[in-house]
Amino acid sequence: MVQLSERPITNKITNLQQKFIYEINTMFDAENRFLEAQQMMWQCCQNNKLKTVIEPHIQETEQHIKNLEQVLNILGEKPQRITCDVASGLISECQKFTLLAADNPKIVDLGLAEWHSKIEQMEISCYRRLIKVAEQMGQNQVVELLEQNLHQEEQVAQKLDQLIMQLLQEVKTPEVKSNAKAR
Repeated sequence: MVQLSERPITNKITNLQQKFIYEINTMFDAENRFLEAQQMMWQCCQNNKLKTVIEPHIQETEQHIKNLEQVLNILGEKPQRITCDVASGLISECQKFTLLAADNPKIVDLGLAEWHSKIEQMEISCYRRLIKVAEQMGQNQVVELLEQNLHQEEQVAQKLDQLIMQLLQEVKTPEVKSNAKAR
């Protein structure tokens, strides 16, 4: 349980604007964490198709961070990374998995693609919710910036979903052949 004294901001959250700023700052932290994780994923994966999905998304994530900085600037705030425990947990689980599967590069690639997909789904959910709140607040510029991020996250998620099916087949195929020989 988090203690009130451990909160990263000094004031209580008493209105929608403060809640929104808090959530933008947690998303700012998440995007920064995901940027580092994507760089690690790119280094760990051996599948070229997966690398071609991850590599451009690294630059997009850098832009997502800039967009969130702009959002906070529009709201008259400075960016501050408020720990996003969900992002931290997803990355930690991915790192553990990668270490445990290190002896099988195809399994590592499949796992990295799946974890990246989980991350994208989390981001999509957060951006959709943030956009709805920004719309209710009448923050049209903010909506635009968040929609840019959302659109890119949705595109990457779609690419990953397709790639996961291919990677799954690649992982499965040798097992089928070796089982057939054993008979």
